[in-house]
Amino acid sequence: MRRLYKLQVRFYKIKRDKRGTLGTLKGSIMNPSRLSHLGRRGFLRRCAAAAAAPLIVPGRVLGRDGGVAPSNRIVFGAIGVGPRARHILPNFLCQPAVQWVAVSEARADRLASAKETVDAHYGNKDCQAFGDFRDLLARREIDAVLIATGNRWHAMATLFAAHAGKDVYCEKPVSLTIREGRRMVEACRRFGTIYQAGTQRRATSSYRFAREMVQKGCVGRLHTVESQVWTGSVIPHQKATPVPEGWNYDLWLGPVQWRPFVPGRVNGWTCFWDTGEGMHTDMGTHYTDQMQWVLGTDLTGPVAFETSDIVWPDPAKHMSETAISGTFRCRYASGVNGVIYQRGAFQDRYIRYIGDEGWIQVDDQTDIVTAHPASILSERPSGGVSWSDASGHIIDFLRAIRSRRPSACNPEVAHRAQSIVGAMTISARLGRTLKWDPARERFDCEEANRMMARAPRAPWCV
Repeated sequence: MRRLYKLQVRFYKIKRDKRGTLGTLKGSIMNPSRLSHLGRRGFLRRCAAAAAAPLIVPGRVLGRDGGVAPSNRIVFGAIGVGPRARHILPNFLCQPAVQWVAVSEARADRLASAKETVDAHYGNKDCQAFGDFRDLLARREIDAVLIATGNRWHAMATLFAAHAGKDVYCEKPVSLTIREGRRMVEACRRFGTIYQAGTQRRATSSYRFAREMVQKGCVGRLHTVESQVWTGSVIPHQKATPVPEGWNYDLWLGPVQWRPFVPGRVNGWTCFWDTGEGMHTDMGTHYTDQMQWVLGTDLTGPVAFETSDIVWPDPAKHMSETAISGTFRCRYASGVNGVIYQRGAFQDRYIRYIGDEGWIQVDDQTDIVTAHPASILSERPSGGVSWSDASGHIIDFLRAIRSRRPSACNPEVAHRAQSIVGAMTISARLGRTLKWDPARERFDCEEANRMMARAPRAPWCV
């Protein structure tokens, strides 16, 4: 014990790491300010008293009382904290198995707001805020990231995160070109990344019920999957303006071609080819994901694409580029047809499964399920949550992280669904029907094949 006492005094004199075995002990017995006034016998008495006293640790620290021990929590950071992140972040924060420690964003106002949200949830000021997501990825304690940037960044940010050893929950659309989607799949496979695409309708009771009814044959032989997204916007020509204060515009642009700061182009980025690909791509990927899921074709895809009735912006009046409205079709080798109508209002979106004996439809705005014959609905269980609550999808992701097994919307599944709307876009832009080999991921048209990829702007290459 004499030697222990001397070692303890020396420990504090040299100020070793407080995380050391001895440094973690607290109270007067290990308080360096009092240790110099404590004799050897006093030190021995305190040791004996401490050994006899019971050690009381709150149950939540050990993971009892429904809690999760801090050492077992999955540590998260966010890349991009705009409107979508603000919507989904509460679904993450309510998970006891998750600890949020950092956020990153190219816009200072959004960055400050996101930090305040996380700090308010935990009742502290510990959330780190980074203007550059690469600094967040450099934090070794972070296990996984939420990617909720604009569409142009989704695939590239996933590549950066995979290389940094982080698991990924990425909002849709998961890529803007078919080739970058395939690169994302390969990177996640190479680095063992657990990935979940934000197509959360697979965890929603209404969509799960529709799938069950179709697969049970309640609509007969399925021949068409029909869905609808809303009419695209048109943006009049505008002049460039100075970049707003607190906005890292170069980082915001990221891998896409540099252009002057034009408010309409920046705020309406879904309407331009390099930053978005229009509503049928942005929203349509939810429905192609459902179609693939119901058909059991998650690892393959359609064999042909065509479009019709496409209405484009008028170049003389508008700076926007993507389709205003139109019909986008695909066909599977089984003979099943998929169609996305881009028309109507935001609240009119739906997906309908049509067979030779009836149909079943999920209204995306209200979560109401309708069917013909109506007797199909008698089998629907009560309860469940709508697509706006992503908690079930997040829980599936957390389980995948712990088990290191693929999530419901893993990279291959997400990419296959995304490549369908990507191929529809290429068909529309070329104005021709395209045949597609889902195994080789190639069209029967070399011009279409060239449109599957684009070079990222330097230095955004991984």
